Amino acid sequence: MRVLVSGAGGFIGHHLVKHLVAVGCWVRGADLKSPEYEPSPAHEFMLLDLRSPDSCLAAVQGVEHVYHLAADMGGIGYITAGHADIARNNALINAHMLEASRITGVKRFLFTSSACVYPIRLQSSPVNIPLVEAAAWPAEPEEGYGLEKLFAEKLCQYYREDHRLSTRIARLHNVYGPLGTYEGGKEKAPAAICRKVALAGDGGDVEVWGDGEQTRSFMYVADCVEGIVRIMQSDFTGPLNLGTEESLSINEMTDIVAAIAGYRISKKHDVSKPQGVRGRNSENSLLRRILGWEPHTPIREGLVHTFRWIRDELRRAGRIS
Repeated sequence: MRVLVSGAGGFIGHHLVKHLVAVGCWVRGADLKSPEYEPSPAHEFMLLDLRSPDSCLAAVQGVEHVYHLAADMGGIGYITAGHADIARNNALINAHMLEASRITGVKRFLFTSSACVYPIRLQSSPVNIPLVEAAAWPAEPEEGYGLEKLFAEKLCQYYREDHRLSTRIARLHNVYGPLGTYEGGKEKAPAAICRKVALAGDGGDVEVWGDGEQTRSFMYVADCVEGIVRIMQSDFTGPLNLGTEESLSINEMTDIVAAIAGYRISKKHDVSKPQGVRGRNSENSLLRRILGWEPHTPIREGLVHTFRWIRDELRRAGRIS
C-alpha cells in the first residue's frame, strides 16, 4: 500500500507515519516542515505548502490512500487569536487536497476533523453532555477553526456523493503525548501543564488558564493513531468521534501531573486567558459499534509518558536540573 500522510511534520502525523511504516506501508510525508524532535521514517518526505493546488497534486501522485492531517492549528490561545488566517489556510488546504485526490484517482481519503465542530450551546457546563456525532447539527461550532472543520466534513461528503471519492472522517478529541509541541503558543493543555509543572519544581507556582474547572476528555497519541487507521479501514463514511470518555477538569489534570512529578505545587489561575468551552466529552457508542474498539489508555498512564518526555527535553536544554 502506497500512502500519503499530509501534516507528517506535525505531532500526530509523525506518529502516524511511524506506525504505517512499521506495518509495511510505503509512506510519503508532506508538510511545511520536518518533524521537530526526530527524523521522519517516511520513505519520501516532501516540504510543501499544501495551500497551493500544485503542491497538493505533487503530494498525492502515485498514492492509493491519503491520511489528511495537515492543518493550521494549535491550542486554545492560538485558535482563538486569528480566525481569518486559520479559516482561510485550512479551507485552502482541505479543498485542494480533496480536488487533487479526485484528479489523481486516490482510492480512499481520511480527513481528521475536530471536536470543535460541536455546538457551543451543548458545552456550557463543566458537567458536560457527551457529544454524539449527530449533535453537530444544527450547527453552532467554535468560530474559525471549528466552523472550517465542519465545512470540510461536508466537503468530504460532497466529494463522495458527486465524485465517488471514498472518504472517511475522524473527529479528534484533544490528543496528547510525547514528541508534541510543548511551548511557543501552539501547545495543547496537557503539554503546557507538563511543561509548567516541570519548570515550577517542588513548591512552585503553576499558572492555569481560566478557573481550571473547564472539563475535557484527552486521548493518548498511540490510541489516536490506531483509531485513525481503523477508521480508514472501516466501511463507515460518516463522522466518527475519536476520543476517550474519561472526562476531567484542567485543575484535576494539573494535580495528576504534579503527583507524577512528586511535587507540591500551587495553582495560580489567570481568568484573563482563553479557556474555551466549559465542558466537552466524547460519546463513543457509534465508534464501538462500528469498530468494536475505542481508545483505552487511562489519562494518568498517558501523562506519565508525556511528562517524562517533556521533563527530559527541558533537561537537555539546560532549563531544569
